[in-house]
Parts: sequence; structure tokens; C-alpha cells
Amino acid sequence: MKSTDEEDRQQKPATGGDVAAEAEDFQGGRSAETLLRAAPMGLCLAAMVIMVKNSQDGDFGSISYSDLAAFKFLVYANGACAAYSLLSAFYFAIPRPATLSRSWTIFLLDQLLTYIILAAGTVSTEILYLAYKGDVNVTWSEACSVFDTFCRRATTSVGITFGSAVCYVLLSLISSYRLFSTFAAPVPFLSSKSQEIAAFPS
Repeated sequence: MKSTDEEDRQQKPATGGDVAAEAEDFQGGRSAETLLRAAPMGLCLAAMVIMVKNSQDGDFGSISYSDLAAFKFLVYANGACAAYSLLSAFYFAIPRPATLSRSWTIFLLDQLLTYIILAAGTVSTEILYLAYKGDVNVTWSEACSVFDTFCRRATTSVGITFGSAVCYVLLSLISSYRLFSTFAAPVPFLSSKSQEIAAFPS
């Protein structure tokens, strides 16, 4: 009587659908990640265009996004993230074998862009808070009652930026999972001498 393992080995070549199913799942996962990588491009471009066109003239003067360093940083960050989204989407659209160096490169770039876009959204949110609320301790009055259109556009741009940041957080989680689940962690070689414990005289 044949063992269960032998029966399984004989049945696997007969079915033949497992390999095809795994290939379809792999291609489906690649397509989904490609779309996820392309999605931030549209969000980043929208946030960048809204902020670049954000200016207002009023009775108390005029204001533009270029007057505030935080908003200029938001524009640069969104431009960099949009370019990276386009390049990474093209990269994943073409099937290629995963290597350790490529996986590490994608992981580090995903992490870097995630921190950049989060930092841009965070500092811009702080400026918006001061524009809406002011700061009594340093006698800064709120400005959004005067430049209401400017504040609304800036708020829209920052909100879209955080939407793209969510996509980048998901991408960084995916790339980190792929890296650390596919490749083993490097283990330093321990020689016998490094394991010896020095004996101290009593």
C-alpha cells in the first residue's frame, strides 16, 4: 500500500492547475501593485497644481504659496513623489526576477518617499493651523478670515497630499513584506574565537 506522500506526489502532476493558479495570482498581485503605485501620481500632481496656482489678492495685501517655505516644500515633495510613482509603476509593469539588490532598492525608495510626503503634509498642516487659529502667545492673529480662498485651496492640497501618503504607506508595507519574507536576514559569521569568553583572574 502506497504512503500518503507518494500518492500526493503522483496526484500533483496530474492536476497541473496549481502552477497555473499560482502564476495567475502572481500576475494579479503584480497588476494590483502596479495600479497602487500609479495612483499616487495623480494625487500628487493634483495637490501640486492646486498649490502652485494658489494665490489671493485682498484689501490687506496679497499672498502666494511661494511666500511660505512649507508650501514650497509641499510642491517639491509632490513633484518628486509623482515622478517616482511613474517610474516605479513602469518598473513593476515589466516582469523581471526579484533579486536581493532590487528588493532592497525598492524598499528603501518606498520608505524615503513615504517619509518625504508625510513630512510635507505635516509641516503644511502646522502652517494651516496657525493661519486658521493664530497664536495668542506670540500675538499672531489668524489670517484665513482675510485670505479665505487661499486657505481653502491650501487645505484641499494638503488633504490630497495625505491621500497620496496613505498609498505610500501601503507600498512601503508591501515592499518590506516582500523583502523580509522572500530573503533571509543576514546572519553574521561567528568564529570560534569570537565565542570564547575571557577568563579573568580572581
